[in-house]
Amino acid sequence: MQVSVEATSQIERRVTFQVPAAEVDEAVEARLKDTAKNVRLNGFRKGRVPMSVVRQRYGRDVRDEVVGEVMRERYVKAITEESLNPAGFPSIEAKVNESGKDLEFVASLEVYPEIELAAIDGAEVERPVVEVTDADVDEMIETLRKQNAAWEEVERAAQEGDQLTIDFQGFLGDEPFEGGSAEGHELVLGSGSFIPGFEDQLVGAAAGDEKVVNVTFPEDYQAEHLAGKEATFKVKVHKVSAQRLPDIDAEFIQRFGVEGSDIETFRAEVKKNMTREAKQAVDNRVKQQVLEALKQANEVPVPQALVQQETDALKRQAAQQFGLGEDFDVSQLPNELFADQAKGRVQVGLLLAEVIKAGELDATDDEIKARVEELAEQYQEPQQVVDYYMGNDQLKTQVKSSILEEKAVEQLLGQATVKDVTMSYQEVLAAAQQQPEAEGEAEADAEAQEGDADKA
Repeated sequence: MQVSVEATSQIERRVTFQVPAAEVDEAVEARLKDTAKNVRLNGFRKGRVPMSVVRQRYGRDVRDEVVGEVMRERYVKAITEESLNPAGFPSIEAKVNESGKDLEFVASLEVYPEIELAAIDGAEVERPVVEVTDADVDEMIETLRKQNAAWEEVERAAQEGDQLTIDFQGFLGDEPFEGGSAEGHELVLGSGSFIPGFEDQLVGAAAGDEKVVNVTFPEDYQAEHLAGKEATFKVKVHKVSAQRLPDIDAEFIQRFGVEGSDIETFRAEVKKNMTREAKQAVDNRVKQQVLEALKQANEVPVPQALVQQETDALKRQAAQQFGLGEDFDVSQLPNELFADQAKGRVQVGLLLAEVIKAGELDATDDEIKARVEELAEQYQEPQQVVDYYMGNDQLKTQVKSSILEEKAVEQLLGQATVKDVTMSYQEVLAAAQQQPEAEGEAEADAEAQEGDADKA
């Protein structure tokens, strides 16, 4: 077999193969003889069909089958001998495929890029410094009370924060529009869940009132036929309900799986969770800046096969987030919606892999177990979660990848100029919500970890 490799770009290779005709023809002939032993044709007993008939009837299919196997086998052998590192599957095409002639075929493939890492010296990274205060804890507990509040009907005019039970119908001019009506809808005034101005005009309404609400749909409203249009809603108020916050008692505390029923124990547990959440937000903010600096310092050609794999993963993630169901065909989602994010993830993944390799970074079993135990603290039966993870090699590998990524980021952080910036708990969380999703591979792993832990 003759093999030649041509580099058509930094990451593209064209491999040309030539296999002696005798080798292929002998394999085809042997396969035809095997076929003849089992073939059944009218007028012939099994195994007694003449080879000329077998060759005429099955020759092309058998040759295509044999040639396909030969091409795959020679490709696998060649990538080892030529030290190629494919990124995805190749495109293999036969150029000469005739009996009596050498088989010639070409494999076109992408390979992982060779990366010479550039340091991120001079990059500036802002690292938030945050302390969870007693006032933060008070605010969080108040939020938890509101999330667990009950609604009680009241005989008074509606106030901001009250819940109204209403019927409504929307009109453009004198004509009702599709999707603009509902009965028995529960609306919390001040929630911002309706068109701007709608809720404000219902403050002061009482049970039994009928109101006419005039609004203008935003210019960027998702329903194009309503965007920017003036509309009128006829609203019937059935009930006004006020929020009744639960007392911070043993029953309330036990809803959150806290051992003990005293307020101080509860506050300590809430603060612990808030501190963990703040740390995660700080780490992610620092990480994003480091990864962006790494991308800026290193131009990396990205194999399209890897981008497509990541695009498909993002599509599946989006389908899950929007509750489209397991049977939803993600190919219906346009690649363009995810292409930039997918490319960024692949770039960062390639660079981080090189950082880990160059730094000879590793994670011990003790480190993996410690991380799993940290993750398990969020669940009511932490030991079950730990046992589930530590008994699953795939999950342990995911945790290890996350640890290695953190070590790589920490190593890179040593090359940057770090400036500590004091921020409040709320500021850190707000900043975390505004920043783009992490592009490293471990983010997907972390999501898988959380999903699998729920099953434990």
